[in-house]
Amino acid sequence: MRLSTHTRRKTIFILLGATTSLLLLATLHKDVRARLPALAYPESAKDDGDMIVWSGGDLPGPPPTYERLIAAEKALPQHNLDLPYPEGRNGRYVKFTNQIKGLGWNNVMNEVLLCSHLAWRAKRAYVFQDYVWKVDYYPWRTPNWPWPRMPLTALIAGPTAGGPWTADDLTPRSVREDHWEKVCPPEDTEIIDSDVAKGPIRDAPGNEVMDHWVKLLTESTKRCVEVVPTLSGGDMFPQTFDLWLMGSSRLTYLWPEISQSPISRLLETSPLVNSAVDRNEHLFLPKGSRPSFDYDPYSHMMAIHLRRGDFHEACTRLANYNSTFYGWNLLPELLDPFTPPGGDWEMGANTPENIQVYLERCLPTNEYLIKKIHDSKVAWENGGMGRKLDIMFIMTNAKKDWLDEFKKALKASGWTTIISTQDLVLDDEQLGVGMAVDMDIGRRAAAFIGNGWSSLTSNVLHRRLVDGKQPLANRFW
Repeated sequence: MRLSTHTRRKTIFILLGATTSLLLLATLHKDVRARLPALAYPESAKDDGDMIVWSGGDLPGPPPTYERLIAAEKALPQHNLDLPYPEGRNGRYVKFTNQIKGLGWNNVMNEVLLCSHLAWRAKRAYVFQDYVWKVDYYPWRTPNWPWPRMPLTALIAGPTAGGPWTADDLTPRSVREDHWEKVCPPEDTEIIDSDVAKGPIRDAPGNEVMDHWVKLLTESTKRCVEVVPTLSGGDMFPQTFDLWLMGSSRLTYLWPEISQSPISRLLETSPLVNSAVDRNEHLFLPKGSRPSFDYDPYSHMMAIHLRRGDFHEACTRLANYNSTFYGWNLLPELLDPFTPPGGDWEMGANTPENIQVYLERCLPTNEYLIKKIHDSKVAWENGGMGRKLDIMFIMTNAKKDWLDEFKKALKASGWTTIISTQDLVLDDEQLGVGMAVDMDIGRRAAAFIGNGWSSLTSNVLHRRLVDGKQPLANRFW
């Protein structure tokens, strides 16, 4: 099945911003960076304290350095150069220099897992990289350059981040980016231009896209392969698994293999995130005397993802490009699908009626939210899914005044325990992975309602579906 160029373009997830994405990705390869002005790439500009632009959040004090986690990554046993093939100095490796940097964690996570799965299929060690923040999302004040970063193992655990495979899997283990420099000299490295490589499969279903890349990586005669952003400047989204794929139903053709992949089955919550969830679990327990039996609050919980803040502008942009849902939110077996409205619209300028259709589900009113929560709760409980739901966790960036009023409405509709992102108590290291803490609580909850255009919702659903959560437990606004 091939999709027309017009259909492909309709699925653009314009939220990321084409120009921004290109600049962020291009910085990852020196050959591209050298061709662009110092203004766009501050690392090559003169260091002048008067020109520093500050961004990020307003948390006081220095941010965490995660030195302990970095040291643990460097000490991984697969970094031993004397290991036998296919690891060590003679091993097989693949590095995706074209991976996203400088965007939200969930946009990055989507791609990281797909690239890691590709490396596993090609029987090459995946070269994992630090997560590089979008400075606007960083909790602490920070200069706009260099972008703040954190080790991948702060956010996830499992084979993608250097964890072991099962005993019968002989695939080389993932390695840190600095290990690549030790084992992959230029003369033994094949460079693949992402734009050239994607030429034959731009409109192909996701499984064909994956097979195409597996063939390229498997047939290379070099021990090391580096996939780089295009030097031509002709590809707005030079990722291996790009926005054209992630924002279209073509991605869903990959689900059968991704859902069964060890990348998904062995994906785990990081110890740091687990510590934050455990630290706050008491918030979800019944008030007063504790039950005499082992009480699991997550079996009574509904988690909801309510993005606010800048999301009105984002939803309007999505509407103007008649965008589909994003990522795994497009899976046909999920309830509450969204079909972009028709009518007389132009790319970048939708009709007022169509924009309203988007806002109703992308940025719902309080009345809509309360009704959807009630209806989903009733459907879940009447469907024999398990225990009664009476604990609510709200994953949100909403302002306190709005959130307080929304909590009152939830209380009035019968919810006895209502906790939000803002109620969690986290230390500095845990604050840095706060988005992953929210996601893991959402993963554990009995029922979940998310935003279909959100990469966070997509990643939560990925894990919930792999965990075996049934359709009635996974809903959209």
